[in-house]
Amino acid sequence: MAPFRSRRSVLAVPASNPRFVDKARGIASDAFFLDLEDAVAPSEKERARDAAAAALTEGGWGARVRTVRVNALDTPWTYRDVAAVVERAGADLDCLVLPKVTDPVHVQWLDLLLTQVERACGLEAGRIGIEAQIEDARGLSAVDAIAAASPRLETLVYGPADFMASMNMRSLEVGAQPPGYDVGDAYHYVLFRILTAARANGLQAIDGPELKVRDPEAFRASAGRTAALGYDGKWTVHPSQVEAANGIYSPGQEEFDRAERILDAYEHATSVERRGAVMLDGEMLDEASRKMALVVSAKGRAAGLTRSGPPEDA
Repeated sequence: MAPFRSRRSVLAVPASNPRFVDKARGIASDAFFLDLEDAVAPSEKERARDAAAAALTEGGWGARVRTVRVNALDTPWTYRDVAAVVERAGADLDCLVLPKVTDPVHVQWLDLLLTQVERACGLEAGRIGIEAQIEDARGLSAVDAIAAASPRLETLVYGPADFMASMNMRSLEVGAQPPGYDVGDAYHYVLFRILTAARANGLQAIDGPELKVRDPEAFRASAGRTAALGYDGKWTVHPSQVEAANGIYSPGQEEFDRAERILDAYEHATSVERRGAVMLDGEMLDEASRKMALVVSAKGRAAGLTRSGPPEDA
């Protein structure tokens, strides 16, 4: 079972830009990824690879999830991305992001390569996790098999821009409703499909970026929709989006306290009173209520919340 790592905010950092890398060390995101893919020009790929490994080994990242996004498997760079970064910085790396995943074989290939490189470097086999980006129609069609492809897999990540292009959506604005689509949400199906595959396999689901960096309300609206569905976090492309993501993908204090009270009340009812249900604040609670409360409690504790009052009996 992959470890749980909080990813409310995942900061995108171009590995080829030293200024951005240095600045990212002081930004309070839960996670970050040093990007070797879309943010790096072809002529800079090898230099970015070296820079990513150096940035990881230099440290200064605190307790954040440390990640590198390698290039997609339809490029000439992927193998060397993986080998070079893990050989030089494997002990300082938590996960690799594999973009444009369209088949479970892609994840299995990366799993096998990671195992070989880890062993060659004297690292514990299996310690580096995998995050798979779902970015087109083929990836979405195979998402259930992809989600079950490797025990290293920790997250499924939605890639909105490439997905829109693959579907021939009539929009040039990433994440916006296509002109003429005036009923419902054009992206609900893809978002829920990815979320369902993730949850069925014990994975986190992470939303893709909102590119309107000067429009905080657009970010809050985009993040709020996927947080309501149950997504665990969102990629951020600007430091100003991090604080908002951390708040949106965390339960509020009142919600967290309520979840803790439900867990206490249900535990008392089942273990002391030997009842399978209990009344709390006029609401009937049962095992399903306990499961819902566990989700909120776990997310709250991962966000650093603590109970604001003493435990209460039902």
